Amino acid sequence: MTSTLRRRPAQRRSLERVERMLDECALLLDEVGYEALTTKEVARRAEVPIGTFYQFFPDKQGLVRALALRNLEAFLGRVTARIAERAGAGELGHWTELVDLAIDEFVAMKRTTPGFGVVDFGEILRAPGGPAIEGTNRMLDTALENNAIVADRLRAITVDLLDAPAGPALDRAILVAVEAADAVLKLAFRVAPDGDPELISECKHLVRGYLSAHLP
Repeated sequence: MTSTLRRRPAQRRSLERVERMLDECALLLDEVGYEALTTKEVARRAEVPIGTFYQFFPDKQGLVRALALRNLEAFLGRVTARIAERAGAGELGHWTELVDLAIDEFVAMKRTTPGFGVVDFGEILRAPGGPAIEGTNRMLDTALENNAIVADRLRAITVDLLDAPAGPALDRAILVAVEAADAVLKLAFRVAPDGDPELISECKHLVRGYLSAHLP
């Protein structure tokens, strides 16, 4: 995966500045959208000199790319934390519960995480549910589409938890599941601002049914 920062913050103060810039970027995406977002306004609201902005990010696309990666790490962290919590309480049964859990966490982030409705894991949407801005399907890595990155990270969790048979067949199945879930969840958020509950339920049903032929 390509680096998202021009240089990594080495000091606590620098790290805090980078996080503030990402926070303000997320808020501005909700307020004005990607096309009206400016590096100058992000720097002003984060209370950092514009020169400091360019020390870490090449442009606003680089800033949004870093935000998308932070979102992905946050999502995976939430999913693994929920899995550990359920497993610790003896409440984690069939693998289909993992599907529901992952979709629930994604929907919760869409509803509550600043900027996530515009940029979740790389693709930049003109409005919640799309359409996407052309050329943003490879924001995280120039060689791979965003969903391929997400599928790879979820595959690693799946193999670890379920002792599933690793290989091209599982890789392909998880990529198809991610693509399908992405399309249906976009539809859910086009239909209703908070995501249509019935379409979210159908998304879970679709993914569980498809993966049942590939997971033990």
